[in-house]
Amino acid sequence: MTLEQSDTSAEWVARAYRDNLSSGRARIAELLGGQVEVESRGAWVTTADGEEYLNAGGYGVFITGARHPAVVAEVQHQLHRHPIGTRMFLEPTAARAARMLAGVAPAGLERVHFCGSGAEATETAIKIARLSGHRHLISMHGGYHGKTLGALSVTAKSLFQDPFRPLLPDVTHIPYNDVPALHAALERYAGTACVIVEPVQGEAGVVAPTPGYLHSVRVLCSEFGALLVVDEIQTGLGRLGAWWGSNLEGVQPDILLSGKALGGGVLPVAAAIATEKAYAVLDRDPFLHTSTFSAAPLAMAAVCGALTAIEDDGLVERSAQLGAELLCAIDDIAHDALGVQIREVRGRGLLIGIEFVDPALAGELLIELVRHHVIPSHSLNCERVLRLTPPAVLDRAEVGFLLERFTQAVTALAERYPHSER
Repeated sequence: MTLEQSDTSAEWVARAYRDNLSSGRARIAELLGGQVEVESRGAWVTTADGEEYLNAGGYGVFITGARHPAVVAEVQHQLHRHPIGTRMFLEPTAARAARMLAGVAPAGLERVHFCGSGAEATETAIKIARLSGHRHLISMHGGYHGKTLGALSVTAKSLFQDPFRPLLPDVTHIPYNDVPALHAALERYAGTACVIVEPVQGEAGVVAPTPGYLHSVRVLCSEFGALLVVDEIQTGLGRLGAWWGSNLEGVQPDILLSGKALGGGVLPVAAAIATEKAYAVLDRDPFLHTSTFSAAPLAMAAVCGALTAIEDDGLVERSAQLGAELLCAIDDIAHDALGVQIREVRGRGLLIGIEFVDPALAGELLIELVRHHVIPSHSLNCERVLRLTPPAVLDRAEVGFLLERFTQAVTALAERYPHSER
């Protein structure tokens, strides 16, 4: 079947999903209206029937929007020149992408391992930890690090873990934002621990720790000889209004994980960025952890384009400014319409969470927003929280559209429930 012969009708695509991909995904799509996305540009997604939706979802992928010109130009150039490498020779696009990524990473993070997904980046960190003698993994309740076997082992969510047990041994889950609990765990596993933590827990419903928490984690890891892995797959590259959440507290991880937005909304790519000391175990034997498509030139071109776009367009600063504006407006709109049914609206930069008292209302608002042509995100680890993760490239008209449609959606929801005072 050629591209011209392919059918993009909702009926055909849904049938193909049921028959050949996932009948479960097809059922969920039907609940949302059965839309079929066929094109994207900037903040907009176009469906097969020509309808346009403002993309405030995507789980953090689209900080640069979709098909940013800088990313597309890099990828197109590489596509026509050398899209996939042999893995036998050195390749300049990988070298340039690694140099650029190390250049914007927290000071001291100089070694880069590229991979295809955030979960793979987590697996890389776990392997580095084991190779260096840090075999006991400590992660946080509410954290999310992926669903491959190792990443799932440090994702403290029984709903996802239980069907796949036994998972990795030597894993301890402790409460997030609990410095005494971390102290106790590190004291028990002194010299052999690896801590993995997020600056803000996205899938837990945009949970930010007490100021100073991440700094305390760094201090304790240094005190007890633990390896510190900071998972910035969702929070990095400007999403929180800083290049990295680690920067907000001046923290240098031993390993930092990046992904999602790293491909510029064009290609999937992720990375583990490490200090020279942490990465030494892989430097000694580069064949211990390899992948056929690691640092593929086409993906590396996307990385170069994404980092260029973020820097040249001032998207980190734009995320901070726009995030503060949207957080204030969404807080007012949500509380005015739904009163005490809203538990809290919170966020950092362009990672915004709306928490309901009743989890069912979060799902209803998601459906209502889609009806009003806005794409949000749910939260895998907290069904009470609906998330908005819009791109930092929104112009004033698009900001107005988002707030107008959000107002219409919560107003429609309020009409089905008695209004409560704020």
